[in-house]
Amino acid sequence: MTTTHPTHTKEIRPWPALWALVIGFFMILIDTTIVSVANPSIQEGLKTTTDDVIWVTSAYLLTYAVPLLVTGRLGDRFGPKNIYLIGLVVFTLASLWCGLSDLLPGSGIANLIIARAVQGLGAGMMTPQTMAVITRTFAPEKRGTAMALWGATAGVATLVGPILGGVLVDGLGWQWIFFVNVPIGVVAFVLALILVPQLEKHSHTFDWLGVFLSAAGLFLVVFGLQESNTYNWNGWVWASVLGGVALIVLFVIWQAVNKKEPLVPLAVFRDRNFSLANGAISAIGFSITAMFIPLIYFFQSVRGMTPTESALMSTPTAVLSIVLAPIAGRLADRVHPRALVVPGVLLVGAALWLYSFMISPTIAWPLLLIPSFVMGLGSAFMWGPIAATANRNLPPRMAGAGSGVFNTTRQVGAVIGSSALAALMTSRITHDLSAALPAGAKLSGGLQLTSGTTVLPQALKQAFTNAMSETLMLPAIVILVAAVCAIFFLKPSHLRDDAAAAPTAAPATHGAHVAAPEPVAE
Repeated sequence: MTTTHPTHTKEIRPWPALWALVIGFFMILIDTTIVSVANPSIQEGLKTTTDDVIWVTSAYLLTYAVPLLVTGRLGDRFGPKNIYLIGLVVFTLASLWCGLSDLLPGSGIANLIIARAVQGLGAGMMTPQTMAVITRTFAPEKRGTAMALWGATAGVATLVGPILGGVLVDGLGWQWIFFVNVPIGVVAFVLALILVPQLEKHSHTFDWLGVFLSAAGLFLVVFGLQESNTYNWNGWVWASVLGGVALIVLFVIWQAVNKKEPLVPLAVFRDRNFSLANGAISAIGFSITAMFIPLIYFFQSVRGMTPTESALMSTPTAVLSIVLAPIAGRLADRVHPRALVVPGVLLVGAALWLYSFMISPTIAWPLLLIPSFVMGLGSAFMWGPIAATANRNLPPRMAGAGSGVFNTTRQVGAVIGSSALAALMTSRITHDLSAALPAGAKLSGGLQLTSGTTVLPQALKQAFTNAMSETLMLPAIVILVAAVCAIFFLKPSHLRDDAAAAPTAAPATHGAHVAAPEPVAE
């Protein structure tokens, strides 16, 4: 589809622009999970502790989640293309910094954590712009297919990350999970520069109080949750979490009473599908991010798999998600979203329960490909249709705000999922392994023995497997929230109106194509 604004001759080509953005979007999302299989190698290479190496992921998730509301509005104000390109440069240079962290002066692990924080900031600048460009360039009746591709990219990247990470760690070393971003980032920059249009900028008044309250609130909540395990929920952890919640409540109140232009127009939540989609994607972000932690530790610590072997256990999920994503995209514009999302989420939930019940120190590894296969069937019909449902009805002027909210809920769900899983896993390991530990041995952080090794002796493997099985029940339960949200989705307006509007279909369609895209800035 090509679209020309009535007052301009330069045409907007949505699909080439979307494919250019998808490359960068895929790259930044891979980095949310690619480190999971590299943690033992990073820990060994930088001679650091488990607690420190967990911060390599935590720092990225933290700085990715916190600025999303702000960067969505920055895209509205200065143009989504411009903010996307700036974020891409930051992300690519930070990736190079990550790979060189052990060669730079100072502590290698400290360098890596700081570089990952900068990398997350670049990702936070990029992500909202991808959804905003879709909302502002695709007509509503075509937006579902585009959003399905966007959502499928998010799902596939989350699942492909561990596979790619395992191959790179075993073949070239952990540094290459970061170096690989540099050439991809250069290609993504050139394509976005050429193919993504300069869309009209909206003269927003910037809500600086809203910026402070939202950023400070999210930071305190996320930071407190990330550190809760390390400091055993002591007083300052509770102060951080509760203080953050208080600031978020103040932020919501301020958005309601702000008579100028709030950072998050609460009017977007009047759209029932947008509100429900945000609830669903938060639960999915929680569950999918959380599930990798116990599975990777089981595959490597109990079954003795290499990073590549453990990552390849999710191959059926990644392959099926890629193969079925185009089908889900076409269906997203033609059928009720709950007809896709509810079965998809339930299949993913079933896969998590299968993992929980099936893992054991002696089970034949091919049998563990069954839940991976089931998860792939469900994933294809989960990510994309939810993304399509969230922003389909939002007007172009609210594209940045809506995109920022949606991505914030997904990413905060992922951060909370990672933190909650770590806390639960520590609790279950402590409980299940205590009786099986050799005399005098203790657990450090719940994730390794005090000797520093992550290889478990035979006597502890069953107890450790039990702990991982029990831990997997949490994401299996939480993801059901997404199914409940999807049950209450409303049928999109273009499907409700098709039959009634048949005699006037041509004018209605013409109007949609004129209204949806923004004019090209001269």
